[in-house]
Amino acid sequence: MASSSPTSLTGSDHSDADHVSLEISHLPDGESERQNEPVITLNSEECLDDQKLTRIPSLKPSPSVHITMDSHLSPGNRTNASQVNAENTCLVDEAWENLTKSVVFYKGKPIGTLAALDPSADALNYNQVFVRDFVPSGLAYLMKPQPEPEIVKNFLLKTLYLQGWEKRIDNFTLGEGVMPASFKIQYDSHRGKDTLEADFGGSAIGRVAPVDSGFWWIILLMSYTKCTRDRTLSEMAEMQRGMRLILNLCLADGFHTFPTLLCADGCSMIDRRMGIYGYSIEIQALFFFALRCARQMLKPESGGKELIERIDKRVTALSYHIRTYFWLDFTQLNNIYRYRTEEYSHTAVNKFNVIPDSIPDWVFDFMPLRGGYFVGNVSPARMDFRWFLVGNCIAILSSLATPQQATAIMDLLEERWEDLIGEMPLKIVYPALEGHQWRIVTGCDPKNTRWSYHNGGSWPVLLWLLTAACIKCGRPQIAKRAIELVEQRISKDGWPEYYDGKTGRYIGKQARKYQTWSIAGYLVAKMMIENPSNLLMISLEDDKKIAKPRLTRSLSWTC
Repeated sequence: MASSSPTSLTGSDHSDADHVSLEISHLPDGESERQNEPVITLNSEECLDDQKLTRIPSLKPSPSVHITMDSHLSPGNRTNASQVNAENTCLVDEAWENLTKSVVFYKGKPIGTLAALDPSADALNYNQVFVRDFVPSGLAYLMKPQPEPEIVKNFLLKTLYLQGWEKRIDNFTLGEGVMPASFKIQYDSHRGKDTLEADFGGSAIGRVAPVDSGFWWIILLMSYTKCTRDRTLSEMAEMQRGMRLILNLCLADGFHTFPTLLCADGCSMIDRRMGIYGYSIEIQALFFFALRCARQMLKPESGGKELIERIDKRVTALSYHIRTYFWLDFTQLNNIYRYRTEEYSHTAVNKFNVIPDSIPDWVFDFMPLRGGYFVGNVSPARMDFRWFLVGNCIAILSSLATPQQATAIMDLLEERWEDLIGEMPLKIVYPALEGHQWRIVTGCDPKNTRWSYHNGGSWPVLLWLLTAACIKCGRPQIAKRAIELVEQRISKDGWPEYYDGKTGRYIGKQARKYQTWSIAGYLVAKMMIENPSNLLMISLEDDKKIAKPRLTRSLSWTC
């Protein structure tokens, strides 16, 4: 990292995480119109072996922004280069300082980071440690030049302890494997010591349990194991049991005819009513990612062998289902537009009885000839055509997306830069719900008005997910440009939680400032761009094989 060494939590030195080399190659002439762009091949999935890191060559231009990164160093701008570098170094130092301030200690040990430290607003539930919010914070400490895995280890152990609590909402008891949405430290005056208080959804907006918390917990455990190369933690009997409880809850037999996971509105990062009920792409991608991570860490003892077999079957079925039915590009959109309805038996083409007239008008203008994405939801007679960034990026990182689909997602980002990236990255969902549709779908939610919060707002935290996906696809220039956009404003604006407006121009009307995961997301993005081997902590290759991301035209390109 270009900045000075950030403050250590413990003051002790940790050895650098061993790196995996990245192979830089180019496609043969004529194979792709982007034949000069670098292809990044990851040489290992299981651990970070001792290998050298090959530097990525200079970043190529991104067609969507019509600018090369080297243009900033043209003769007229060279005098400002050192000033820009100094400013970026100060920005990174400032981010680490703010992240360090957010660290929560319990019995003298760091166990997480607060959601936000905004002195100008009421704390509400932002003074808690959220499981999903801590993930970028944890990754930041794992990716430091001198890694500090202790806080991640303590967090994993403490949330595992909380998982064992009785989870009761009114007169109903939740499943044994549910992970908390958040926890906070309370001082018990009677006993004269700090105690932990966990929330499993009973205090959340809408009283919805967090389905994604358990998945993020498994993924972070895998990242910790890859960083430290220490399987002692994941092989603990308590950790193995925790993973089994989460997975048994998700793999339970029922009335489902699809391999996807049925969920309620508000069960993920979009924690308010936004019409994502059913089989949202974010949950399905996280489910797939967690299954594959657990598959690598589970031991066959104590029922693990049977669970591994169930995982293998589910992963196969889930990947086919999502890749086939959730995928949308120009060709598939045209197919849906021509669907027949009321089809029966196994010969049906329109298997979910989607009515072509239900396709919203905006999709026809939004869909480019080159590019594609996984739609938000697919269920009987319903297809949510909205773009959701988290689900698409997680699909790339987990290899739920095929290499061709991953390339098409990157193409879409370039073709629709103004819509999906704008002036402050990144749109969590596109487009926004407006008018009568907003009233019906969100329940007139005043926080989710059009182009605000989860309804088309822009979230800087998503920068780390975009960066990881771009590096894996061999398109780091997209992430580089998005990082530069963030650096222009985020510190001056006080590190907000989210931005409002169609292009993300305005600080969110109810956004907390000094939002910890906005800070951590920026740091993780910077460290991955500067050291792409960090990607291996949060990425899996398809079928445990080294799959080279091919820079081919997307599936929809017919010329």
